[in-house]
Amino acid sequence: MSRFEVFSNGQHIGWSNLELGDPPMGVATGVFVPGPGYSCIQEQVRAFTQRDQRHFNFTVRVVGGEELRASGASIADYSADCGADAIELIVLGIEYPGYGEIFPGHVEAYRRQFDI
Repeated sequence: MSRFEVFSNGQHIGWSNLELGDPPMGVATGVFVPGPGYSCIQEQVRAFTQRDQRHFNFTVRVVGGEELRASGASIADYSADCGADAIELIVLGIEYPGYGEIFPGHVEAYRRQFDI
């Protein structure tokens, strides 16, 4: 499984394995593991959970690779109420065919659901 680094306005803030996905929608999600840079924006991210987060300019890169071509990314941080592991990274609109190349396991799991 690949690891993905997360940046906000060019600063590294953490990572995720993006372990879940919805291939037809081009969506990948996973537990977000904060890095040292996240503490500078964590309270703001919490305030903007489930709201427009474009001003954070989140970008996601495969470790040692290129930035994911996607419509956007957001972080849902419920850690204040639910514990340190209650932070999720959501990447939306990941372009094809790249999605299938980056997340072949997501595509296979989707196909198995419907015997495609």
